[in-house]
Amino acid sequence: MKTIQAVTYPVHFQEKGYKALSNLVKKNNYSTIFILVDENTFEHCYPKFIRNFSAENRIEVIEIESGEINKNLETCIGVWNAITELGGDRKSLLITLGGGVITDLGGFVASCFKRGIDFVNVPTTLLSMVDASVGGKTGVDLGVLKNQIGLFANPEMVIVDDLYLSTVKEREIKSGMAEIIKYGVTYDINLFNEIKQNKGLHIKDLIFRSIEIKNEVVLEDPKEQSLRKILNFGHTLGHAIESFYLESENKENLTHGEAIAIGMVCESYMSSKLLGFPAEKVAEVKDVVLSIYDKINLLKEDFVAIMELLKHDKKNVNGQVNFVLLNDYENFKLDCKVSEELIVESMEFYNL
Repeated sequence: MKTIQAVTYPVHFQEKGYKALSNLVKKNNYSTIFILVDENTFEHCYPKFIRNFSAENRIEVIEIESGEINKNLETCIGVWNAITELGGDRKSLLITLGGGVITDLGGFVASCFKRGIDFVNVPTTLLSMVDASVGGKTGVDLGVLKNQIGLFANPEMVIVDDLYLSTVKEREIKSGMAEIIKYGVTYDINLFNEIKQNKGLHIKDLIFRSIEIKNEVVLEDPKEQSLRKILNFGHTLGHAIESFYLESENKENLTHGEAIAIGMVCESYMSSKLLGFPAEKVAEVKDVVLSIYDKINLLKEDFVAIMELLKHDKKNVNGQVNFVLLNDYENFKLDCKVSEELIVESMEFYNL
């Protein structure tokens, strides 16, 4: 696959990425290379990565615990301390090897350490390949509130190697599919149709086109002032639902994609009520989502807590929740105001 050029960095694929990384390391003569992993990527992905990457520089591996629950400032402090104790300086390089948590947190850690060191993203899950690793967003959660602390910072490069997908469970593959569905309904309906019709699902092609779309959007609107907001479709309510399940002791956590999939169904319903998004297309979105994800029963007694979490969405302005909604496929409206009654009604629609 050809390299995709982002704002200040390339997105390389397969072997070309490892060669480019070796050249980057030689060119910049980094003092130390830190590789950030969790216990899963250290066991399953690190051996593959290190076989493809050779460098004469000192290499140190830093391992954190996996899971969204560990995507916080406390974990960052642990990583900063580890880098410091291992002699990290402003000429160090951090390589993130993992999924969305590793990518988001690692980029944030690198961008803050000594006011910024270089970092490279090597995503190992579908979600991180098509979303988290590209676009320059880094950050961590504040309690259960998603991505409240962070900044925009670009990596030196991204290396996408779909062979890492053989190391993740099917549930994680499905989690990443939600982002691809989002790109489809908001920007390129061909992606959505391919998933809907299940045309063999050529994963390499889906990944490449998804990264292309995200890069096109980010190139036009790097700081999310206008067009980039479309990437939040399904995420406003989806993040609140994800946070609610994360903080609930008696409920199993949802993956990011599972929560966003629910959000897309609900926000499609809101779109139909506010903007005239055709009812048959609302049904189509719901059918595709439920063909991939298990149905989650959103309990009515939980609606109040979910609504409360919505008030903390980072896209809010003056206390007003802002949604990205659809006039039609590939035709969206930004900064839509939605009543609490309609938000509740949309969750009830998902439950039907």
